Amino acid sequence: MTYEERMKWFNEARFGIYIHFGLYSLLGRGEWTMYSERIPAPEYAKLADSFLPAPGCAKEWAETARAAGAKYMVLTTRHHEGFCLFDSKYSDFTSAKLGCKRDIVREYVEAARAAGLKVGLYYSLLDWRFPGYFEPEKYPESKQALVQQAFDQVRELMTNYGQIDLLEYDGAWDARYQFRRPEWAKFWNSAELNAMVRELQPQIIINDRSGTDEDIETPEQVVRAGQQRMTESCMCIGDSCAWGYTRFNPNWKSAEQLLQYLIQAAQLGGNYLLNIGPCPDGSIRNEELERLQAVGRWLKDNEEAIRNSQSCDLIGASQPGIIDLNLQGPWTRKDNVGYWCIFRWPGKVATAVKVATPVKKVTLLATGREYPFVWDKNNGKLTISGLPALPPDPLASVIKVEFDGIPRRMEEADLSSWINYQN
Repeated sequence: MTYEERMKWFNEARFGIYIHFGLYSLLGRGEWTMYSERIPAPEYAKLADSFLPAPGCAKEWAETARAAGAKYMVLTTRHHEGFCLFDSKYSDFTSAKLGCKRDIVREYVEAARAAGLKVGLYYSLLDWRFPGYFEPEKYPESKQALVQQAFDQVRELMTNYGQIDLLEYDGAWDARYQFRRPEWAKFWNSAELNAMVRELQPQIIINDRSGTDEDIETPEQVVRAGQQRMTESCMCIGDSCAWGYTRFNPNWKSAEQLLQYLIQAAQLGGNYLLNIGPCPDGSIRNEELERLQAVGRWLKDNEEAIRNSQSCDLIGASQPGIIDLNLQGPWTRKDNVGYWCIFRWPGKVATAVKVATPVKKVTLLATGREYPFVWDKNNGKLTISGLPALPPDPLASVIKVEFDGIPRRMEEADLSSWINYQN
């Protein structure tokens, strides 16, 4: 299967939901607590007896993702703490053998498919319980056991749960962060690992975090264009340091902010993977539900501007490093149609500049209502009139513009020409 064939559904989706859930959820201080507080492995392992997520929590995750307008999900099958949410022959430290004695990954996979969502699995290569991760030369046998565990458990995940659409690695970096990606790939034998994955799951999409480039880049807490491959921007609703459940997390992003990040990702031809950290019982807190539901309501009327979007070079507010500004909001595109996603509604008249391509029709995407416009072919100014005085949508209003060709930005030979310009 070609790269384009594998990526087709991913490009169409643009929006997914990330779920960080594990023993760390019980502590309520984020997923790095074992390491950041240096909790010894035997002491930390005692938490497993109290890991009792409510039956049906995976179904709630899937229903929430679908209501939010997401098209896929990614679950942490095992984070850096080493606790598996799946039944593994290669570890006794699992939810299937301790605590709830349930295979949470299986419940999640079945719930996601029932909701019509693509299935993504996260797997951390590193495991803090292995001294060989921190000191590979001092503990070579532990290091080899760690790498073997990764091969064995990834094989289980790719074999025991039917078709898996997306594999997201994490934790390939060395403990002192002294080396570069090629050294990480060598440590984990990533080329061989991913060859095994593709043999078992030929259609799968793999991220770049095992040290090899693979299919997608997965930056955290920032929306940017891909450097080598397509980008999936991963982001928390709350503080950037807390993916897993954090009991006191005051810095919640608003629904408006989350939607702007989603649109910015779509403008760049990338995806947005928005994280939730379920409570210890697996439930989703109200602060997350309210924001996800607001994004879902917006997508019901405006998803045409997001799904399968293409990069658009018309002036937009989310393009860093460019002196031109459009304070209202960015553009997305599909072939000859541009979608002006306006965050800051201008009032009855909206103006875009440096539009080089002739305009054929202007409508409000949510309603289909057509509006009059004037496009000046000489200076590229597009003026849309007759608009409502107040924003049609409280989050973002989308003006759909049909062009006579792919919309292009007009170049200005003389940057001062607009000062004394006359029609």
